[in-house]
Amino acid sequence: MIRMSVTDLARATGASVLLGGANDVAGEVVIDSREVSPSGLFVAFAGERVDGNAYLAPAARAGAAAVVATGEVCPDALEAARGAGCAVLRAAGDDAEEFLLRLAGHWRAAHPDWLVVGVTGSVGKTTTKDMLACAVGFQRRCHATRGNLNNLIGLPLTLLSTPEDTEVVVCELGMNHPHEIERMARACAPTLGVITNVGTSHIGLLGSRENIARAKAELVGALVPHGSLTPALALTSAGDFTDFIVGGFARPAGVDVALVGSGPSDAVRATGVKLDDEGRATLELTCSDGWSRPVRLPVPGKRVVDDLLLAVAVVWRLGLDRGACVDAIERMSAPRMRLEVRDAPSGVRVIDDSYNASPASMASSLDVLRSMSCAGRRVAVLGEMGELGREAARLHGYVGAYAASTAPDLLVLVGDALADEMAEAARTMGLSEDAIERFDSAQAALDVMGPVLAAGDLVLVKASRAAGLDSFVRGVLA
Repeated sequence: MIRMSVTDLARATGASVLLGGANDVAGEVVIDSREVSPSGLFVAFAGERVDGNAYLAPAARAGAAAVVATGEVCPDALEAARGAGCAVLRAAGDDAEEFLLRLAGHWRAAHPDWLVVGVTGSVGKTTTKDMLACAVGFQRRCHATRGNLNNLIGLPLTLLSTPEDTEVVVCELGMNHPHEIERMARACAPTLGVITNVGTSHIGLLGSRENIARAKAELVGALVPHGSLTPALALTSAGDFTDFIVGGFARPAGVDVALVGSGPSDAVRATGVKLDDEGRATLELTCSDGWSRPVRLPVPGKRVVDDLLLAVAVVWRLGLDRGACVDAIERMSAPRMRLEVRDAPSGVRVIDDSYNASPASMASSLDVLRSMSCAGRRVAVLGEMGELGREAARLHGYVGAYAASTAPDLLVLVGDALADEMAEAARTMGLSEDAIERFDSAQAALDVMGPVLAAGDLVLVKASRAAGLDSFVRGVLA
């Protein structure tokens, strides 16, 4: 929650005060009028389907101390606000995102004691953020991005909901376009940064992996000292854009770099990595000062080993007890819809990874399917990946070819032309036609596959969220 006068609110954001209110803002900042709390702040977004400006009056009547319009305010809304003693502001340029970013930046600057960690990357940033929140939260008062609220709206809401006695804030920073991470990082002013990797997510919007790397590296320029702690960046040593980011951004900015991986010169490294029958990694974790311990990760997949190493690099930098932090990580549960293993009443086991997908995460999830013990058939249900632009056909073909190399008993492909690309590549790589099923929609796949899945089958479900394969998961688990 925030505490500010309406005058200070306007000054911090450049908003215009259309109507003064009876009270200061002393509550939650929300963008859904149904979530308004007493003395809170409602910010109206003029969305494509719902115009938040239509809910200014209900928000005022619900007890908001102030509402923020992003367009002309109708007389009825002004009258309702006047009757409720609610202030009405209009955002500069009618830009709700910029209003939230300015407000969040002001609120962050008012809390210099907060130490902020910024986490970005193409794959693994949510898991890394969750590991950090779990590890840091075991020893410090920690606030972190909820779920996947990592964009130009979610990041400000994370900062504005941070309790004032928080010691460490872990912010996840996602992006679709250049300069988005820069804008978010300027608002949260992190001291420690993490870039998990540079993949192909959003390549259709940014044009190349180098442009993606540049966008991720925007985090570096926003890192600031915190007391005696100097800015630092953690990356994987094996990343093919690590040298590009370190040499082109971190070193020129005077930012310390901590590299993690499996090499002897890495600050934090993993050796002896193996996957058990549940697809969970066991390893020996070692730091360059000689500290070491065995670890068994609670989340399936080898990919999350890098997430662990990056999290440990940060907690080490913070001076926390690494053993206690790793203990906490070993006890954490998998995030929903991200390699979440779930058991259906029918005896089918589902690896629910339906939240999002990129070529790299597709390959990692297929590795999990291959590594886990299975009494029945291994079934991969894959949907299309979004935001790949001109590279979409080629990258979907790569995924189809990789799927064939993992030799599932059944490969179920859902979608349109890009699903055809995966199917053709799988055939080319030798997967039998009898092992490939093709459907236009998640519902069509469920209608046919649901009744034939049997006890002991292990089913991976993976796609970009737009593919709607979460409905397939719900149907199988019903």
